[in-house]
Amino acid sequence: MAIPDYQSLMLPVLQVAAKAETSVPFAETEIATKFELSNAEREQMLPSGKQRVLHNRVHWAKFYLTKAGLLESPKRGRFTITPAGQRVLANPPATLDTKFLLTIPSFRDFYRAGEESQVVATPADVNPQSATPEEVVEAAYKAVHTALKADLLERILQNSPSFFEQVIIELLVAMGYGGSHRNASEQLGRTGDGGVDGVINEDVLGLDRVYIQAKRYAPGSAVGRPEIQAFTGSLVGLGASKGVFVTTSTFSAQAVEFVSRIPQRVVLIDGRRLTDLMLEHGVGVRSSRLLEFKRLDEDFFAEE
Repeated sequence: MAIPDYQSLMLPVLQVAAKAETSVPFAETEIATKFELSNAEREQMLPSGKQRVLHNRVHWAKFYLTKAGLLESPKRGRFTITPAGQRVLANPPATLDTKFLLTIPSFRDFYRAGEESQVVATPADVNPQSATPEEVVEAAYKAVHTALKADLLERILQNSPSFFEQVIIELLVAMGYGGSHRNASEQLGRTGDGGVDGVINEDVLGLDRVYIQAKRYAPGSAVGRPEIQAFTGSLVGLGASKGVFVTTSTFSAQAVEFVSRIPQRVVLIDGRRLTDLMLEHGVGVRSSRLLEFKRLDEDFFAEE
């Protein structure tokens, strides 16, 4: 039979995870046996030649189930079912797919990442019969980037606080601050002054300085106004006028409103903006495959 699409694999992946903590390669083997896939189907590669089709689809099924809170990753490369996932298995829907997952608030919030109220389509949501090839590619591009940004935050949270500090160093230097990795690493994390994690030059000559606070919060734990007030108080004590507060989660409405009213220039970078900047400046990511689209050159065929 043909390899099932990733939405058709969501329920089987959940069932495999219900047995014991597992991994994508192990789940892939169990699912291949369940669907009686031939050796050729098991080894079928994506057009890029870098990954098996079945592995890729199991990964996407696992990824979406995790974002819906039905699976969790106790450690890198492993996943298991959650109590919410157990409840779904106890009373499974007629079809466990993206449409069903959208009934779960946590998944709906993830799925609507980017522009507010703009749903990030996946290739499965696009009707090939009505969509143009460009629309199909655009949907795939958005889905991959949304997944990549979620993976970036997950990996940051799995590492140590000092690693998060290094991420900020890499990002600020990539954005043109600090002058060099050496200068940035010497200054960031050196002060330890209450409410301030570090300081970095705004320019190569060090004519102005930017103070930094970094909070590695889990999703759902917003940074509130008290934390921003403490940071601002530290800036006042240091005679500083510029600060950057970075978190892996979000900022409360009160924190955002407070920053808009103070004389100091404080920039808030939440998890979404952090990953956007990491992608824009190539921090923690690398190109996997470049696709070049060509169009007909009308000028070439225009006769005088």
